[in-house]
Amino acid sequence: MLRALEIRDILIVEHTELDFTAGLNVLTGETGAGKSILLDCLGFVLGWRGRAELVRQGAEQGEVTAVFDLPAAHPSRSVLQEAGLPAGEELILRRVNRADGRKTAYVNDRRVSGDVLRRISASLVELHGQQDDGGLLNEKGHLTLLDAFAEAPDLCADVARAWSARSIARRSLSQAEEALEQVRAEEDFLRHSVEELDTLAPTPGEEAELDTRRRSMQQAEKIRADVVRGLQALGPDGAEGMMRDADRWLQGAADRAEGRLDRPLEMLERAVIELAEAAQGVEEALDAMSFDPHALESCEERLFAIRALARKHGIAADDLAEFADNLRLRLQALDAGEEHLAELRAALSATDADFIRKSEALSRVRQDAAGRLDQAMAAELAPLKMERASFETRISRATPSALGMDQVAFTVATNPGAPAGPLNKIASGGELSRFLLALKVVLSKGADALVIIFDEIDRGVGGATADAVGRRLARLSADAQVLVVTHSPQVAARGAQHFRVQKRVVDDMTLSEVVVLDQTERRDEIARMISGAEVTDAARAAAAELIGTA
Repeated sequence: MLRALEIRDILIVEHTELDFTAGLNVLTGETGAGKSILLDCLGFVLGWRGRAELVRQGAEQGEVTAVFDLPAAHPSRSVLQEAGLPAGEELILRRVNRADGRKTAYVNDRRVSGDVLRRISASLVELHGQQDDGGLLNEKGHLTLLDAFAEAPDLCADVARAWSARSIARRSLSQAEEALEQVRAEEDFLRHSVEELDTLAPTPGEEAELDTRRRSMQQAEKIRADVVRGLQALGPDGAEGMMRDADRWLQGAADRAEGRLDRPLEMLERAVIELAEAAQGVEEALDAMSFDPHALESCEERLFAIRALARKHGIAADDLAEFADNLRLRLQALDAGEEHLAELRAALSATDADFIRKSEALSRVRQDAAGRLDQAMAAELAPLKMERASFETRISRATPSALGMDQVAFTVATNPGAPAGPLNKIASGGELSRFLLALKVVLSKGADALVIIFDEIDRGVGGATADAVGRRLARLSADAQVLVVTHSPQVAARGAQHFRVQKRVVDDMTLSEVVVLDQTERRDEIARMISGAEVTDAARAAAAELIGTA
């Protein structure tokens, strides 16, 4: 509930601090005293769009602060959490308007945008009046109001889930159809590419391996002739033969050399052995360099084919195998596409049927609730002197959505036989006020989280009708905090707390102030409302009687 409101330098209010109570808070005052200014101030701190120039003349800035109690389950907590704002047991809204027109809003001392402020305030306060085009008169909200009256949240949730499942199924089918159409458009390319890739069958790392083999064979081809010549130079016709001739000649001379050739002969023997081993190593290397010339050609052909295929598809050679697997999957999707589409169509048909079944069940609940709502409204209208008027909740088919297949409109006829139509187009000002009050009373269940404001909703009514209005406001305030701006003494007498707006002149400047009335002041104010400028004893007695019977 709204616990406190502080206003500084707004319009003709210099400084006012107000403490509100639960139940019915009434606001009265003479015409022109500034009752609408108080609502302007409250609307300003709540982020509602209103007057552009609010700062009191001569002040640098104006400021309004509103303090609300915030129960644990209050719906505004989800908005606060979403916006990353702290939420304690109280909620403090503050908004500053500077003389240059700049406006700044704070929620629990955190600066916020106007959009966040309005989303928070939407869960805090409801305003109803004769220009209530954003509340009960807004036909877009009638379906939600009827569902709340029907008390069928589980069924509404079932319909929303069924709609979501239907939407997912429809989207899946659409995406599958689109994908299949794309695959069909490239079927020839896919089949040719897969055949080409399967024929070549490249493997990851093969390109590097082929390149290494090719380079090795190319190098071997270039040096093989030199290796052959080197082997020949080492063999029997080369160094080996000459060394053996030298050994034979030296052996023949060794007996006559008195031992001088023994060491050279030993060294020559070792050299012959080393030379033989060298020749064997060269021969083995030459064998290793031997290759089939066709092997080089075959290696090059495969290497070039892999590289050409990689360039064709714009990918790395090592990715060709994975690319081929992906193409095969797309072909499989094409081959199994129609079967998959049939499954998706069956799933969509099932979700369609489920949505329709649950929506029709919700429609029946709404039809029943509409009948009960119309009966409840008839019972409320009679005491408001509108027994000849009729209220009808019309339900018609709408484009399917998460809300079902219905659209709802609250219509009225003010006289028997007169055509029914929308509330704001059929009812006059006074009638509209009473329709709105009756509707709010009937739909008030669950409104305890809201502060409900009625701006002169009793205008144009008096006597027993005004008393009936007051009784209904009092009944409504049993479940929600109600703030009513009124000119009716019958309504004012029902208040749990009474505020009076009055003007005073200070240093040739007109200021508006709001004061809380005690019991005597309250009686005198209601007496003024009964008798006018001159308050008589009879008016005071009548006021006392109204308060006593309230």
